[in-house]
Amino acid sequence: MPITETHFDLRANDGVTVEAHRWQGATQRAVVQLAHGMGEHSLRYRHLAESLVQAGYVVYSNEHRGHGKGASERGELGEFGPRGFAGLVDDMALLSRHVRGVHPGLPLILLGHSMGSFATQYYLVKHSELLSGAVLSGTSALDLLGAALQSGFRLEDMNAALPEVRTPFDWLSRDPAQVDAYIADPLCGFTVSAEGMGSMFANLAELTPEAMRARIRPELPLYLFVGDEDPVSNKAEWFYPLVQRYRAAGLRDVSCHVFGGARHETLNETNRDEVEAVLLAWIARVVGQRG
Repeated sequence: MPITETHFDLRANDGVTVEAHRWQGATQRAVVQLAHGMGEHSLRYRHLAESLVQAGYVVYSNEHRGHGKGASERGELGEFGPRGFAGLVDDMALLSRHVRGVHPGLPLILLGHSMGSFATQYYLVKHSELLSGAVLSGTSALDLLGAALQSGFRLEDMNAALPEVRTPFDWLSRDPAQVDAYIADPLCGFTVSAEGMGSMFANLAELTPEAMRARIRPELPLYLFVGDEDPVSNKAEWFYPLVQRYRAAGLRDVSCHVFGGARHETLNETNRDEVEAVLLAWIARVVGQRG
């Protein structure tokens, strides 16, 4: 199936230009919106986007504030700006509303990876009415991660425990080609500012089971997955509590998967085909149920 990749801009209500991308083919069963992680960009997800298009979905993604080509050209990599993490989350909803206008009636699935999954956690308590389902990849209970960061936890500490470490970014994947491509990419490898990082943890009260129960409809399907060697979830130690919180919040369709041996970027791992197959099966079920 021929796949078309296009790029366009949206304008946020505070005047920020939001870079966005679309991948589509001849079949449009549903829309999948991607939210990338920290220190990377949307176009790293081409392989996943193309797999989703081949399965009959339209795929959209946007560059988060402080990320992507535009931010690099403006010298703003790593800077969320005055609105902090909340502005980033609202940009995702801006794209969702655009998508629903372009594709009325199609189910919309939001998939967030790593920092994008943290943004999706906030998105769900603010904008879940826009979605037919949500996916959290490389995710963690944000309060547990934040507490560990305050105690001096560093991702590099987990990297040091890996066998035959070649680079500071081996914790991303067991696939050396993926790690090398990340290191070579000028739009990857940075961290956000201290102010931006702080804003990511500033509204944790919105993510308690009680708050989520009041804001997320119980029938919304949710799928969470990580690798069991992922330092962002402390090898899944901070993953299972998050799964339980969503169930405690009353969500009735919560699925989870921990991929053995996989590191942080399961979608760029040596078993990427397996990870994508499980994801596609979950999306097909959700779209089929809605249809």
